[in-house]
Amino acid sequence: MEKRYIVTGANGHLGHTIVSMLADKGACVRALVYGGDAQGVPMPQQVEQVQGDVRDYASLAPLFAQDGAHENIVIHTAGVVKIASKADPNVYDVNVKGTQNILRWCLQSHVKRLVYVSSVHAIEEKRKGEKIEETREFNPKRVVGLYAKTKAEATKAVLDSVAQGLDAVVVHPSGILGPGDYGSGHLTQMVIDACRGALRACVKGGYDFVDVRDVAAGTIAAADRGRTGECYILSNRYYPVPAFLKLLHTVCGYREIKLVLPFWLAKATAPLSEWYYKLRKQPPLYTRYSLYTLQSNSWFDHSKATRELDYHPRPMEETLADTVEFLQKHRRIPMPKGKECRCT
Repeated sequence: MEKRYIVTGANGHLGHTIVSMLADKGACVRALVYGGDAQGVPMPQQVEQVQGDVRDYASLAPLFAQDGAHENIVIHTAGVVKIASKADPNVYDVNVKGTQNILRWCLQSHVKRLVYVSSVHAIEEKRKGEKIEETREFNPKRVVGLYAKTKAEATKAVLDSVAQGLDAVVVHPSGILGPGDYGSGHLTQMVIDACRGALRACVKGGYDFVDVRDVAAGTIAAADRGRTGECYILSNRYYPVPAFLKLLHTVCGYREIKLVLPFWLAKATAPLSEWYYKLRKQPPLYTRYSLYTLQSNSWFDHSKATRELDYHPRPMEETLADTVEFLQKHRRIPMPKGKECRCT
């Protein structure tokens, strides 16, 4: 039978990238679209779109409909990423209850395989200087923040389903950036603000940033040849925030951000930052949780994915150049002074 890839979260940055990559390869793809439309996200014409909500079990019936000619491989990317301080019940409802609904359908309809897109945040942090590798133990009590706790709980549920007969694989991306974000991802927003001149200072610390296209390719590789019940970290490498923004300046020509705030000041003004971004109806960049993340151990080891999935993340220079070109093309950032847009 022909493979059919079912992709949830097809409106999102990673989900849409996976859908587009599969469509370019000529694969049969069925995409779960939340809210009845692609919300301004251009879906490849050959992709079958299905309306539904992972929080609503009954609404997923058309997504898992079988025709006898295809074996379904599910890639579950749908999730809510929140770094704001205010609790949001939707994070748990989508990340945990939504995943539980997907698991019920996968077991009930006997899908060929499920690939669950977790997060490196679901993995218990080690002391600084120690590499963070894959694990099979996930406990919400051992990670920090609502998002991390929900991803840990959902990941545990996915791995527990293997004992029930489900062929499941888990991938753990780090901080995703890259072209094709039609929404407002936190890292995309940081690039937008930096290029618009709205970001005038940064903080010390850093994180592991990875190209969305590399994560998409790694996720598809996990669907095709990952080992049942295994987890794979899809990271790149650690970038200090000041160095990351300097790279953006060097590669793309935007104003260099030289002011580096001490952490005590950033923490003290984090509530004001959240209020400011709320007024702008944009995701906040600096919150207490994001500042905690920038100081945490972000030494993620993707060598297992490299060995087993042929996973090789690209240089961040390429990611930033392509991200900026995408944002320029869609008129979301201006051209740097003295340069002409290469976009058509």
